[in-house]
Amino acid sequence: MNTQVMLDLETLGNKPRSVIVAIGAVKFKDGAITDRFYERVDAESCVAAGLKIDVSTVMWWLQQESAARLEITKPGEHLSVALQRFSEWVFNEEAVEMWGNGAAFDNVILSDAYDATGLPRPWKFWNDRCYRTMKSLYPQVPMERSGTHHNALHDAETQAVHLMAIQKHIVGVEQFYNIQP
Repeated sequence: MNTQVMLDLETLGNKPRSVIVAIGAVKFKDGAITDRFYERVDAESCVAAGLKIDVSTVMWWLQQESAARLEITKPGEHLSVALQRFSEWVFNEEAVEMWGNGAAFDNVILSDAYDATGLPRPWKFWNDRCYRTMKSLYPQVPMERSGTHHNALHDAETQAVHLMAIQKHIVGVEQFYNIQP
């Protein structure tokens, strides 16, 4: 089975080429989280790389709980350092599947950051996966949030646990109907 990674970004925009303020990710396999990654990112280094800030997103952040606002107020690493650390954590595994919450959000924004810094992405584009699509296809599988909402690592963990429950549900349905994968 491929290595699966659930990615969650906290950003200062909701479009491609947005400034990233935190990268959270977990590796998961066989129904368990096996490793975690978390790095705050310096917003100024993102702007210097050509990424953009959306004022309405900043205003949205100011309305969030104080624990969540730490994602945008605490200092972080230079963008290129954070991306290099993420790449090393992913370990450039050929078969990594990168799950993000939305076909046009996490994976796209992180890919843009890699492009802006000239660093290679640590996953293949054909291994992009959309968690938002999976959760919309299986609304009967409940999601239980843990940790601080809008903390990149906590959201990645919550999403990975929910996706594993969805995957378990799918396997159960296949077994119930005797469907051969």
